[in-house]
Amino acid sequence: MAVAFHASELQIPVFVIMSAGTSPNRVKMCRDYGAMVILFGPTARDAQSHARRLAQENGYLYIEEEDSAGYLAGLGTTGLEIYEQVPNLDTVIFPAGGHCGLLAGSAAALKHLNPKITVIGVESEKFPIVQQALKVGHCLTEHDYLTHPLYGELGGPSFGTNTLKLTKKLIDQIISVREEDVLLSMLRLLECERVTADAEGAMGLAAIISGTLPDLRGKRVAVVVCSGNLPLPLLRHCLDRALVLDHRVCKFSIVLPDFPGEITKLLEAIGREEVRVLDMQKESIFLNNDLFTLEVTCLAETRDKTHSLQLRSALAERYSTLKWIEQ
Repeated sequence: MAVAFHASELQIPVFVIMSAGTSPNRVKMCRDYGAMVILFGPTARDAQSHARRLAQENGYLYIEEEDSAGYLAGLGTTGLEIYEQVPNLDTVIFPAGGHCGLLAGSAAALKHLNPKITVIGVESEKFPIVQQALKVGHCLTEHDYLTHPLYGELGGPSFGTNTLKLTKKLIDQIISVREEDVLLSMLRLLECERVTADAEGAMGLAAIISGTLPDLRGKRVAVVVCSGNLPLPLLRHCLDRALVLDHRVCKFSIVLPDFPGEITKLLEAIGREEVRVLDMQKESIFLNNDLFTLEVTCLAETRDKTHSLQLRSALAERYSTLKWIEQ
């Protein structure tokens, strides 16, 4: 996107080759910046091969994202900005991602300015590809995450030799975080900072709120939030799941007598706990209970875990058929 923007400003034609699975939002942004976007192949590696072929056949300048020295140096300016704007830093936390160019380039700048600054990279527990690459000593080429809706844009073919060497030499620690903590971090960023971040952007905060780095307590720490490339339907899905993980949306079912007024009594009991019902469904046919019973399933909004437990306790006391649907 940066290349597309500056090429447009300088009136230089630019082609951006992306995989067919790239988020529509990202494609639109590149096109809006003036780039001619070509979607090719199911993975980023296919798109990269096609881009190289087009450049060779037509005599275009080929810019390899994330692993060329110039590109890494450009990303490293993030490290310069952090150093200039936040004095006396102890630690900086970056998302590692699959290409970790931002991590490697910024670490080079930070370590040059102050070798004592600790640089930590964070990646997904489901796809610890940076740790795997460091372990085997070379870049991995095939990854299941490339087509994953949440993690697909974390990596690609651009995790190359230069990036790997810098990561191995300069990064003090690479850790992994659970998906649950990533989703909660996305929710916290939106609620507290009004920042929309995708999985990559929320990795650093996930390492903090999960308690994975207790040694940083009391130290001066910068967390880099760097990416918000999420289609709105996926963002909504992530936030809905995060609210469940945060015990602010709960689901339960209760078998009631199928007589007038029973559902009203249930709603009154829920209302007394100051809980808002988001959705309610009833089933009276596919049940193994008495003919004149129905199962009511509710989706409810609570304030926090304590409030959720309070609701559960109140309903369990009144209804022996309560079934709380766990996360």
